Amino acid sequence: MAKLVLFKQDGSQNGEVTLNDAIFGIEPNENVVFDAIIMQRASLRQGTHKVKNRSAVRGGGRKPWRQKGTGRARQGSIRSPQWRGGGVVFGPTPRSYSYKLPKKVRRLAIKSVLSSKVADENVIVVDALNFDAPKTKEFAQVLNNLNVDTKVLVVVEDGNDFTALSARNLPGVTVVSPSNVTVLDVVAHEKLIFTQTALTKVEEALQ
Repeated sequence: MAKLVLFKQDGSQNGEVTLNDAIFGIEPNENVVFDAIIMQRASLRQGTHKVKNRSAVRGGGRKPWRQKGTGRARQGSIRSPQWRGGGVVFGPTPRSYSYKLPKKVRRLAIKSVLSSKVADENVIVVDALNFDAPKTKEFAQVLNNLNVDTKVLVVVEDGNDFTALSARNLPGVTVVSPSNVTVLDVVAHEKLIFTQTALTKVEEALQ
């Protein structure tokens, strides 16, 4: 099993933590990761696009000229699609782009990206992140103690609100709970920081 150094908030070492190889030590499946990212990006689309068809365009209630005898083509409305100012044919309408992948596929995807981060030595485990109050400067100092100067995803246990509030004004830093760790978030951030409690929760959820 893979082992990582366990750090304190001040950057000093506090022993080791053993990772579950079934979650953090598998061979990454790039195809599954790709499918999971496409699914999540699709789910983020608002789908609020809309055009007006001929029934929604204002006007056109009167037949522009009589059916026969004018020598022109028959027309029923000046709001037909071939007219300037007419309705749009087959235009986009509000819809949801979200869809679901099988549960096993989603789990394999998150295991793959976590394993990839461990293999690249981009995972940091701290024993705890505790703040007496929301203090952005103190959280920035913790990142400096851990030698983190890039985009980082911080996974903390539920109820650790001061950590989330301390980090929300720092660019490139995202704080999530163990149940909200997604493939897209892991891929979008170069480094991962887990508290020891949050790491245990993630392993339990992905068993």
